[in-house]
Amino acid sequence: MAVQLLFPTLVYQARLPGWRRLNAPLLRECRQLRADDAAGRRWSQRNYPGGYTSYNSAHRMHRRSPTFATLARELERHVAKFARALQLDLTARPLGMTDCWVNVMGRGAVHGLHLHPLSTISGTYYVAVPQGAPGLKFEDPRLERFMASPPRGGAAGRGQRPWVTLRARAGELVLFESWLRHEVAPHPLAAERVSISFNYSWF
Repeated sequence: MAVQLLFPTLVYQARLPGWRRLNAPLLRECRQLRADDAAGRRWSQRNYPGGYTSYNSAHRMHRRSPTFATLARELERHVAKFARALQLDLTARPLGMTDCWVNVMGRGAVHGLHLHPLSTISGTYYVAVPQGAPGLKFEDPRLERFMASPPRGGAAGRGQRPWVTLRARAGELVLFESWLRHEVAPHPLAAERVSISFNYSWF
């Protein structure tokens, strides 16, 4: 075969079974956390206009809440499956969840382009997603090295596009390697988009 596929970027997407039963208490706790977390609200007001995140104040929710711990257990088999697809050698030590935090996007809130330093696999789980809410947009990691490259044709497959957005749906999780840059476009709705983000580390 003349053309070969090298250095692929893998992203994992799946819906949890029984997600409705899990999401109801998760949504209550996410909203209660926002009400209780004065430090997180202050940080969000400065750094996350229009939204709330516990990233800077309560970022180990899997250790603080039995409900979040249940979610973490549900995620484990998916993370293991993704790690196998990536062919990671985890014989020396397993991956472990290091961070788990809440994101609530109100109208106008936006997640700028970023990655997750010092982590191996990162992801997000959607708790509440109103119709029309933005998805998760990934950047081709080779983009900054494209030199004198013509634009891709309109029929280009997802593997050849410089940006790919995966739709957000309640009960669904997305996993990706932590070095992969991603963002969420401004949320255009009054109804809140609620998600839980997390990191797994190997060291």
